[in-house]
Order: sequence, then structure tokens, then C-alpha cells
Amino acid sequence: MAAAAERILEAVKNKERIIVYGDADLDGVTAVIICKESIENLGGKVAALYFPDRETEGYGITKTALEKLKNLCPALIVAVDLGIGNFEEVRIAKKLGFSVVIVDHHEILDGLPQADIVVDPKQPGDEYPFKYFCAAGLAFKLSEMLFKRKMSKNLRESFLELAALATLADMMPREDENRYLIDQGLKNIENSFRPGLRAFFKTDVIDAEQDNFNRRLGKIISVLNIRDVRQGIPAAFHLLTVGSLAEAKELILDFMKINQERREKIRLVTGDIELGILHKDEPIIFEGSREWETSLLGTIASIICQKYQKPTFIFKMLKDDCQGTVRSTDEIDSVVLMKKCKDLLITYGGHPKASGFRVKNENLEKFKACLIKNLP
Repeated sequence: MAAAAERILEAVKNKERIIVYGDADLDGVTAVIICKESIENLGGKVAALYFPDRETEGYGITKTALEKLKNLCPALIVAVDLGIGNFEEVRIAKKLGFSVVIVDHHEILDGLPQADIVVDPKQPGDEYPFKYFCAAGLAFKLSEMLFKRKMSKNLRESFLELAALATLADMMPREDENRYLIDQGLKNIENSFRPGLRAFFKTDVIDAEQDNFNRRLGKIISVLNIRDVRQGIPAAFHLLTVGSLAEAKELILDFMKINQERREKIRLVTGDIELGILHKDEPIIFEGSREWETSLLGTIASIICQKYQKPTFIFKMLKDDCQGTVRSTDEIDSVVLMKKCKDLLITYGGHPKASGFRVKNENLEKFKACLIKNLP
């Protein structure tokens, strides 16, 4: 992390182009905001932000993204909440002339990508005692190193709010340093300087019967986790960087409507899956469709896995391959399981109980058979 901070400060000093690249979920978005605002407060300029569209290009550092960004070369890419499994894409980025710093918290696969610097507490040889930060938690730690104890009180409080929300949304363990991030971040969130957060407490966007802190907090996370991408920027980014309470209220009401529609779609797809598995007696749940939205798969897989207590693989079928989301039980590490089938996969990775994969359509049934064969 010290090396990552030094490289970013060097880029700021030398006025290099900096690209902040992150996942479009709440953890990725808040990590991007922390990095972007840190760089700008230190006098640097962020030349571009990039959030990959999971529906069209998949997860992580993608070839589509590099093609779109290559006109900015030479530049420094700071990739947050992704990248740890992008071996080929990082090689391409380096060949194009990018410098690459990865700040990720997902499980290490077979070695590390050949980035200039990799920050991941789970990598071999990392001696930091706490391993279970979310990406925004790591971004907060990085910001502390960037500012070298010269961060303003307001900026620090704001970054802590973002890290707390991401820690809760990404369901990281509420212990050790995460407990500190949550406690400090939520301490004064009602009076956040960010209108997008303050609006949940200072306007009437929440019904009177929901008027307690925990319900409001749940609503905040629910709204911010919407994968609604507009002009390449996720809903959470728009809301967390909006300039006024009035604009924030308008966005929240819009996103709450989208969230209601999303919940209905989840209900319908979950029902379809349950019908599909009704007469199947298999040790895993392995279901997909060309019709399902990629952004809904994580929630659907969580519901199914929790109800049936089986490793659950839910995927969207594309023209040539499938993008999938995995949720697993306490007893089965989904990343370790998929690693045994890695020769059949394009990419895979994540956390033991929440991960993802991409597989060619021709290998789909082989992948399923491999998973079942290798179950502990």
C-alpha cells in the first residue's frame, strides 16, 4: 500500500493522466470516489473514470475498456474492487503503455497479475494482520497514506461514511478494523456533507413509519446498490456526488422506483428458478437463461442459496459464453471449487461465499459436471 501511495503521488506531482477504474456495485463506487477525491484534493487530475458494464463486457478490467481508454496512454490506471484475476488484460494494458495499480480484496487465484503494484491483503506474503476489508476500506487506508496525516477532518469523516456503507453492503465481517470503520462512519452520517446521504435524513424520501436509523440505513444501502448505469456512471456515483439536497431527493425517488421494479423482476426470476429445480435432485443449483439481467443475478443467487442451502450458480447466457454469479454455503468455498474446474473457464474469482465466473457455452455442461464431481 505504501508503494501504491508513492506511485499515485508521483503521478500527481508529474501531472500524469490518471484513470480510476472500479466495479459498479456500492463497494466499487465508493472506492472510486475515495480515490478520485483523494487525488483531486492533493492537486491531481483524474482524466477518466471507468466502470465496466457487466451486461455487455463482463466483470473486471476488460478488453473493451482498454480499447476505449487506449487513447489516454500513457496513463496510470488505479483499479479498485477488481483486477486480481485479470492476468491477460493487465498484460494487454502494460503492452499498450499503461501503468497499473490494483487495489482489490478478492481471493488470490493462480499467482498475481503483472501489474506495477498489487494491493490485496490476501496475497501471499502480506503480513498485515487483518484480511477482511472491503475495497472502500482499502481505499480509505490508501487515502490515509496519500495524505500522510494531513487529511482534513471533514474529508476523513466523509471517506469513513463511504467505507462504512460499503463494508455493510459487501457483508464484510463486523470485527476488528471493520468495526472501527462502521462505528466512525455511521457516527454522524445524518449530517454528512454529501447531499446524497443527508437527503435520506433531512427530506421526506423515507416514509414516517420507517423513521428509525437502521431502517434508513437499510434504505440507503438498497438504493445505492442499484446497478443503474447512466452515461457509463452508476447510480450510486451520481447520488454520492450530487451537489444539492433537491437534486439528491429527485434522484433518490427515481432510484427507489427503479428498485421497486427490480424487486418485482427478482421475484419473477426466482419463481422461474424454483419451478425449474422442483424435480431435480442435485447437490448444486445450476440455472441460467438468455432473458435474465446480469445485475439481478447476485440477489437471486443469494435468495436461492439461503433457501435451499446448496451452492448456487445462476448465469445469463450470451451469444458465445455465459456470465454467472455464485453464492455458497459456509461449508463450501466456491472459489476453491471453481479452481478445480479452471481449465473450463474464461475467468472466475471472488470470495468463498460470493463469487462469479465466465464460461464458453460449449463448456457449460462440462463445468456443471466438474463442479458436482469435485464437491467436498
